[in-house]
Amino acid sequence: MEITGRLTADAVVRTVSGDRKVVGFSIAINDTFRSGGEQKKITTFIDCSYWLNTGIAEYLKKGGWVQLYGRIGVNAYISGNNEAKASLTFHTSEVKLLGAAARNWEMPNVVAKEEETIPLVKVDSTFEGIDDDLPF
Repeated sequence: MEITGRLTADAVVRTVSGDRKVVGFSIAINDTFRSGGEQKKITTFIDCSYWLNTGIAEYLKKGGWVQLYGRIGVNAYISGNNEAKASLTFHTSEVKLLGAAARNWEMPNVVAKEEETIPLVKVDSTFEGIDDDLPF
């Protein structure tokens, strides 16, 4: 499955089960639709985990735009008020950096794979959004 969204906070590397490390982050996916002639906006938040390369964490900064590949899951739990709750999770197998938010660093379209170094390039402009070169 493929999803694209904005990072809601800087990624965090956690150590679990001895010396295993995981990169944890969350993304927001915005959607707009019409209902009864009225335009509505919804935002879906998804908690993500990436186990293959902790080096990617330094590039996953709040506001950054990412494309993720992996599988989706759900976490069901009972809140402190005894209410049934659930959250979406995404078990990420591949991360593609699409753009930085309000920074002077450009993140080239790079795919992070195990033990791979991800370069950054200093530029004068910041990411402004999607180019006009859309394939449709």
